[in-house]
Amino acid sequence: MRTATLNAATLETLVSAAVAAPSIHNTQPWHYRLDPYAPALAVRAATERGLRHADPEGRALLVSVGAAVLNLRVAIARHGWHPVVRLLPSPEDPALLATVRLAEAGRIGRPHRKELYEAIWHRHSSRFPFTEHPVPEDVRAELNEVAHSEGAGLRFPTSQEVSRLLAHTAEGERRDSQDADRRAETRYWGSSGGRLGLASAVLGPQDARGHVPVRDFTGARRPGALPSRAFERHPTLAVLSTQHDRRVDWLRAGQALEHVLLLATAHRLRASLLHQGLEWPDLRRALGGAGLPARHVQMLIRLGYGPPGPVSPRLTADTVLDGEAPEAG
Repeated sequence: MRTATLNAATLETLVSAAVAAPSIHNTQPWHYRLDPYAPALAVRAATERGLRHADPEGRALLVSVGAAVLNLRVAIARHGWHPVVRLLPSPEDPALLATVRLAEAGRIGRPHRKELYEAIWHRHSSRFPFTEHPVPEDVRAELNEVAHSEGAGLRFPTSQEVSRLLAHTAEGERRDSQDADRRAETRYWGSSGGRLGLASAVLGPQDARGHVPVRDFTGARRPGALPSRAFERHPTLAVLSTQHDRRVDWLRAGQALEHVLLLATAHRLRASLLHQGLEWPDLRRALGGAGLPARHVQMLIRLGYGPPGPVSPRLTADTVLDGEAPEAG
């Protein structure tokens, strides 16, 4: 069995893997702190990087942090330990969202495949058109399985329901464009005001057919304002949901989301996230649909084959790691 000791270089790799996770508006709302005696990493909410208007309850923030926890688990396992996760371990400290302890590798736990670790460094959202080539049924089943393993559900709606989901997403985007506070908040995080900024290439074109609602990070998405291209006529959407809608469920949903995205990347699929409708309570309820099992939608995932998305800027490990790092070597 491996002795759980960390050096500075390995710690930096683990945290770099965690911050490679997707986050709403690329806010990357997380801090990490090492307890060298456990050893374990504490994952805390960076509430100063939250979205006051688009995410007042912090649901999307916790989904983002959950995705980072999944990356941390995969990286820890790849480096020879077994990750032991506790979600919301301290009711007295609501900003402490998770602890991940590095246990001896001989402990029983779910394995994390090598391709998932490699996918961490290649997974990027792609807001570009995909081909019409369908996602194979066996891949869909595998994506469903890993979501279920994280305590969430994943389903692929019919083409008729896809149209309904896209319509609700487009309505969310329309409302965002008419809300001055949300528009300013989105512009802030899409520019250097959010310290990271998003290059125009990351934003992608608008759909010339007006079918796939692409989020506008510029506050100026109108005909002729940005490049347009024809997106796929029949988008493949996956609906990620949970049975309950508590803070712990949001963290589990984030882990399920990232597990799905990493596995999709390993299968050479591209993905983008359609979150606009989830930011309005009435639209989020409507996304669940009538006559469907009572589950809470946490994310809409657009999947397909196409060009890779450009890399969004990331916070460096030293900027999100609190306290002293272990000695090198």
